[in-house]
Amino acid sequence: MEAVTLQGITKVYGKAVAVDKISLTVNKGELFGLIGPDGAGKTSIFRILTTLLLADGGSATVDGFDVLKDYKQIRKTVGYMPGKFSLYPDLTIEENLNFFATLFGTTIKENYELIKDIYIHIEPFKERRAGKLSGGMKQKLALCCALIHKPTVLFLDEPTTGVDSVSRKEFWEMLKRLKEQDITILVSTPYMDEAEMCDRVALMQEGKLLAIDKPEDIIENFGNSLLAIRSERMFQLLNDLRKYQCIESTYAFGEFHHAVMQHEYVLADLKDYLAHKGHHAEIKQVRPNIEDAFMQLMKIKQG
Repeated sequence: MEAVTLQGITKVYGKAVAVDKISLTVNKGELFGLIGPDGAGKTSIFRILTTLLLADGGSATVDGFDVLKDYKQIRKTVGYMPGKFSLYPDLTIEENLNFFATLFGTTIKENYELIKDIYIHIEPFKERRAGKLSGGMKQKLALCCALIHKPTVLFLDEPTTGVDSVSRKEFWEMLKRLKEQDITILVSTPYMDEAEMCDRVALMQEGKLLAIDKPEDIIENFGNSLLAIRSERMFQLLNDLRKYQCIESTYAFGEFHHAVMQHEYVLADLKDYLAHKGHHAEIKQVRPNIEDAFMQLMKIKQG
């Protein structure tokens, strides 16, 4: 059963096309990721699906409700955690949570079991004002407020941006436990490594879809040999690699440069070429990850 559908959704701001005829479906109970950099159109899609923004074209449904005709029903059944912390900074943790529970005609006690695993981390500080919380604690409070009315679909817009790596890991563990409670979860993130935490992902760039699939299947379709290369002169190495005829693309990747090789490449010839350019290069073959797949798909789309 489909929890969310988009058919040709388009959003334009002035002359800029933020969302360009996007069509996709999210299955009930799925943990689905919208993955892409800033400006990819992720937030616009979430705001359209949560009835906070009108699309300029196409149609969309959430739990079978049309985002235009049935916006009141959608607002009662979805949870939304925006990218920017939007709770009341002068209210305490407990006051914020009570406020959002009251908005939906419920109480903390009534749905405590749903938020318990998250709330126990911040409950000892329930008298602290929200504006004084750390990034990780704000994140947990915002998630509790989005869950307190027991939504069927949960929208989380870049929930881990600006928090430390430990809090990011904890957050994704929380999402896996929420998924077990039959909540459909849509997450947007610019962090490529988080894509592999999702059941399926949509890779996005400049309002367009690059791919929709399971993360492992997107990686499996990479199709080319991938080399990790480094030398003492990394900037010059990148320029020299880009001039080599058997390399389709190359880009900086941590301590190495990644080089996507053409099928007919010969490793010995590449080594000779780099030695001739004065590089004492370390070269090793590596398995592509979702970021490598994204870079390749982006290059294909750009032609």
